[in-house]
Amino acid sequence: MFVRIVKMGFYEQNIEPFLANFEANKEKIRGFKGCQFLELYRDKNDPTIFFTYSYWDTENDLENYRQSDVFKNVWAKTKPLFNIPPMAWSVDKLETLN
Repeated sequence: MFVRIVKMGFYEQNIEPFLANFEANKEKIRGFKGCQFLELYRDKNDPTIFFTYSYWDTENDLENYRQSDVFKNVWAKTKPLFNIPPMAWSVDKLETLN
């Protein structure tokens, strides 16, 4: 399993459309084959910055999602809302303490 972290910045007037799009699609994303976990975070100091964290079984599962109609539709509505280029990282989870 690995974690995908995506940082996104939005123009202030585009935050509500982004949140509405996320709300409308979060179950589809989480339900995609290989997606084990999905969270959305908002920066405490800059309310225009958001992060998604998703856990994927394999890199191939993430790539299949990125090639899917679900992703293409979500991204088509999200991309024009950015005020900075998005940044993404794929990282291996080494340890969890509960």
